[in-house]
Amino acid sequence: MKKQVLAVLLSASVAGSMLGMSVSAEEKSFTVGICQLVQHDALDAATQGFKDALTEEFGDAVTFDEQNAQGDSNTCSTIVNSFVSNGVDLILANATPALQAAAAATNEIPILGTSVTEYGVALALDDFDGTVGGNISGTSDLAPLDEQAAMLHELFPDAEKVGLLYCSAEANSQYQVDTVKAALEELGYTCEYYAFSDSNDLSAVATTASSESDVIYVPTDNTVASNTEIVNNICQPAGVPVIAGEEGICAGCGVATLSISYYDLGVGTGKMAARVLNGEDISEMAVEYAPNFTKKYNAQLCEALGVTIPEDYVAIEVAE
Repeated sequence: MKKQVLAVLLSASVAGSMLGMSVSAEEKSFTVGICQLVQHDALDAATQGFKDALTEEFGDAVTFDEQNAQGDSNTCSTIVNSFVSNGVDLILANATPALQAAAAATNEIPILGTSVTEYGVALALDDFDGTVGGNISGTSDLAPLDEQAAMLHELFPDAEKVGLLYCSAEANSQYQVDTVKAALEELGYTCEYYAFSDSNDLSAVATTASSESDVIYVPTDNTVASNTEIVNNICQPAGVPVIAGEEGICAGCGVATLSISYYDLGVGTGKMAARVLNGEDISEMAVEYAPNFTKKYNAQLCEALGVTIPEDYVAIEVAE
């Protein structure tokens, strides 16, 4: 009888240990929802960096529900609402409309933004001090806008009129062109806004901008990034150079940029996600910024437009 009791107790102990292992494994298993606004080089690189960093931390214990909104902010809302319904452990919101949709969808599930320029503007925070608080943090792709203006002046000191081409539906694009406009006007340029509402009127607005400007500035605008061929097919034949807010846009239609590595930005966001999933309080995590900025140029387009580039610029590797 004693042997039977001992066997039962041993069996229960083993079962308990296995249950404990199962619970422990469950605790280390995570599902992360990724909502990316649209497909283009910069956002794609940020998403990849994010996934690589989390996979390095958790291996097969992390799975991704990756969805693309195809440039539609309403689709962002549909995507993040599905993440909330499915009870994901964390949401990556890649680009400003994705972050705005996620913030509206949940105040409980941790949200990390990436490829978001200014969190105070994106989330309408009057007292933003670097930490959003609540369930939101992330990384910013903001490059020094005064230095972008200085780059334009370095390359085109004799230009007079600068066209600011951007999507009016993107709050962070508006923020960037407002800031760059002020910096350029201090340098003596006359600046004009050329805002389009979506990709449908980009061609018409870009045509007007190219006919009225000596140089065009484009911020880190997702709509332009997805339609650089349209801009290039208008501006290059017109002989109007474009200064771009990031490398992907520059590779498609620009002559030069002061840009970050979006892959590295994604890696940084992934490391933040690992900290959150390991128990760190997201409400106390400050928004992080890219540490390095590089002057880059599009050699092919510079040659076509006769633009001379200083030696401290790095050529962008453009895919054939």
